[in-house]
Amino acid sequence: MATASRIYLGLVLVFLYAPIAVMAVMSFNDSQFYALPIKWSLRWYADLAGNQRLIDAGMNSILVAVITTVIAGVLGTAAAIAFFRYTFRGKRLLQGLLFPPIAIPWLITGTAMLLFFFWTGIGRGLHAMVLGHVALALPYVIIVVGARLQAFDPDLEAAARSLGANPWQVVRYVTLPFLAPGVIAAALFAFAVSFDQFVISYFLAVPGVSTLPVEIYTSIRKGFTPEINAISTIVIVASMTLLVGVSRFYRFGGDR
Repeated sequence: MATASRIYLGLVLVFLYAPIAVMAVMSFNDSQFYALPIKWSLRWYADLAGNQRLIDAGMNSILVAVITTVIAGVLGTAAAIAFFRYTFRGKRLLQGLLFPPIAIPWLITGTAMLLFFFWTGIGRGLHAMVLGHVALALPYVIIVVGARLQAFDPDLEAAARSLGANPWQVVRYVTLPFLAPGVIAAALFAFAVSFDQFVISYFLAVPGVSTLPVEIYTSIRKGFTPEINAISTIVIVASMTLLVGVSRFYRFGGDR
């Protein structure tokens, strides 16, 4: 039974990672048509360095994702603490409303945001993308930080106050250190949701200003180029390096 489970797990991992591995390998193939055997070359990375549209789109994605992470991280952490500490009318309703933005298809959400932003005069552009991405990332932050708070003992704050700590010192030296792994995990969720978001960005982008997912989709429609493989490989390597580094530092899975 254990052997069958390992085989099944191995097949699942192969199914998930084989396409990524093939894409990464083909980013070093000199042939535009993926001819075999592979002729190893950095041609497509050199071409990528001169593709200003992809570079600008990538920088826009990073900019929007960073701003989204900061705003959603601060607001979501504050909201999670408020839900944890206080009881007020409508609390259950507000907590329940966190899940529809996650469950509703992003196509419908994007259409609704486009109509709403035009109706309110917000319009389209990077500022609209930030607002849309924050709205999508906020529930993830609140849920992740809230899950971390479930293991928090309020008596620790009471003990700190009894020893003379002021409210800021309690937050700085007791609450935030405990919440740090949850906040970091929530920030990673927010960044990933924003950076990978295609539908909202596609609806809210303006001509000449787009994010990396939108630009990749546009490039594929015009004709696929291995430069997409190159920038995708760079993004994957950077993402995995960041994720592994953070997970090792905070030991999200425990010591075992």
